[in-house]
Amino acid sequence: MLARAARVHDRLPRFPGQKLDDIVDYLTFVFVPAVVVWQADLVLPALTVPVVAAMLLSSLFGFVSEDAKTEDHFFTGFPSYWNIVVLYLVVLGLAPIINAVILMTLSALVFVRIGYVYPTRMQTARTLTLILGGVWSLLMLALILQLPTPQRSLAWLSLFFPAYYTVLSLMLHARRLPGRSASGAKAGANE
Repeated sequence: MLARAARVHDRLPRFPGQKLDDIVDYLTFVFVPAVVVWQADLVLPALTVPVVAAMLLSSLFGFVSEDAKTEDHFFTGFPSYWNIVVLYLVVLGLAPIINAVILMTLSALVFVRIGYVYPTRMQTARTLTLILGGVWSLLMLALILQLPTPQRSLAWLSLFFPAYYTVLSLMLHARRLPGRSASGAKAGANE
């Protein structure tokens, strides 16, 4: 956003801002959380290398895919929100085997070409999504400030937004499917 506001592309046309943005996103949303999984023993020791490798490699695929971001403002495949997932795993203190299953499942979902909404760019339900996202952000900030002993009940409560985000993404993805009009989507939902 800041680069667009400062018109960096106009001033430095040979400087690929999108590539730099992707590199920074990969480091902050993928690599750093993978290091946390490794160092915090969030999964069984025998599964650490395969789980971390799955996170890193699946997200690498996600970032370099031609359809990673669509023109109608969707991410294609699980959008590598590892920073959020790993924070939840740290806060909730789930069993290492459950953490491994969650991380491997999300790694696999990178390859499932479902469209996940781009919250700050979407048009449908944008205001509601941004308001709920703001409330969720405050809850997440409270959890972070409570580390190393956060309230787990607050974490469970905050899962309302990831649930909302997932349901909204699936509903809007279904509307985007070829051959499905708005009335066809309603008819399909009633069957």
